[in-house]
Amino acid sequence: MEGLEFLVIIGASIFVGGALAAKIRLPPPLVLLLLGAALGFVPLLSGIQLPPDLVILLFLPALLYWESLNTSLREIRRNLRVIVLASIVLVLVTAGVVAAIAHGFGLPWPIAFVLGAILAPTDATAVSSIAGHLPRRTGTILRAESLINDGTALVLYAIALGTAVSGTPISFGFAALQFAASYVFGIAIGLAVGLLAVMLRRLVHDRLLANTLSVITPFLAYLPAESLNVSGVVAVVTAGLVLSQYGPRVITASMRAQSSGFWQLSTFILNATLFLLIGFEFHAVTADLGPDWFGTVAIGLVIAAAVFATRLIWSNVTPYVIRALDRRPSQRLRRVSFRQRQPNAWAGFRGAVSLAAALALPATTSDGQPLPYRDLVITVTFIVILFSLVVQGLTLPAVVRWAHLPPDPTEFDELLLAEQTGIRAELKVLPDVAARLGTPPDAASHVRDLLESRLAGIHREDGNPAAARRDESEFDVKSQLQAALLPAKRDALLRLRHSGAIDDVVLRRATARIDLEELRLAAPADED
Repeated sequence: MEGLEFLVIIGASIFVGGALAAKIRLPPPLVLLLLGAALGFVPLLSGIQLPPDLVILLFLPALLYWESLNTSLREIRRNLRVIVLASIVLVLVTAGVVAAIAHGFGLPWPIAFVLGAILAPTDATAVSSIAGHLPRRTGTILRAESLINDGTALVLYAIALGTAVSGTPISFGFAALQFAASYVFGIAIGLAVGLLAVMLRRLVHDRLLANTLSVITPFLAYLPAESLNVSGVVAVVTAGLVLSQYGPRVITASMRAQSSGFWQLSTFILNATLFLLIGFEFHAVTADLGPDWFGTVAIGLVIAAAVFATRLIWSNVTPYVIRALDRRPSQRLRRVSFRQRQPNAWAGFRGAVSLAAALALPATTSDGQPLPYRDLVITVTFIVILFSLVVQGLTLPAVVRWAHLPPDPTEFDELLLAEQTGIRAELKVLPDVAARLGTPPDAASHVRDLLESRLAGIHREDGNPAAARRDESEFDVKSQLQAALLPAKRDALLRLRHSGAIDDVVLRRATARIDLEELRLAAPADED
């Protein structure tokens, strides 16, 4: 199949799968996976497979970078202990549990640890699809965990695979040193690339060039780190967090609007493509099951249940250990109930990174012998991914509803504070700016009245957060009227273009201004 035909099929499948998911109200990753699995049995499409190098070298840096740009560093700091325990310690524990079970089924320890490393991390792309619908703290913990645990797992994977291929015994002391060095040097490279990107952003004022730098930044962090055998994942995440802190000072509004649109669309397509390709892999996996398919499926289901149970137990045991060791008043304020912990415990999806790591296993060892149990590792990995997306993915919405997660009690207050502070800053500099621009006094007075009117409308009603949220979602009547007039304005411009009075360039420019006006007048919408 030609490359262009492949891209068209992927694009059409993403469109159909996304529309179908919205229609039947199922998680888009699950629908795309099932659609890919169905298409994989079409003879013309049966050769489409998930390219491991493409996932590891192209998809992973881009997706992790965008997620890190949209993750709160402040919330990471506040929940650092929980995130570190989940993204490092839980990964190691999960890998150990899987390795022990796999060894019990007859796999040698090096291959068993390879399987454990493959299945230990949660999938950032699957987690991102549900994190935005959770309260800020829960969503941040899930996002940060999924960003960092890929780095932990891939380092462990490299160590275990090196042992399995070379036939040398595992040296836990050397492995620990390599693990620590991977994180330290990965953070250092990410900091260097992030600060370099900030410096270049200060120098480059062309919007297209600046956003070209945005596109290549994750790869500038990932590739040097991987070439030095340290964690490229940690480097990318670190660079993204640096840009999230310094970017607002050096990135203009037009740059940000263009960059945001690009990253939102590209990461959506990359995410959807990954789940489609996982589905396409189903055909190859079932073809390689062999006569002992029942035993292979049984092993996969046992390990899938163990991976799920390990996370469930971890999420409900470690809080009580922390409570016993840390009795500070600040720690007591951050405690959550048993119900409220379950969405986090339930959302341990496995995905494309795990399957890519399994498919990247070499066919032979260093002495030319076939790598033992390679097909079994790939099949078990696919079964675990399918189990997590189907069983956990379908039941997670019910778990979230049962948990009765409270809204973030401070997020709305912070939004009010930001709005108030911004308008007060405008009012403070208004006289000097008006004088510098030579603005007529009546125009400056009109702007001041408008700002003061907006400032007066930002408040809580009787200290009631619910009342404040209702106030936020309502137009004032003037804005509502202005917004309702815009369609007529657009129609008039289209008639001018159709009559030849203006050309398409003028129409695009005028329409862009109307779009900005509509966004300014629109009622605040809940973010997806």
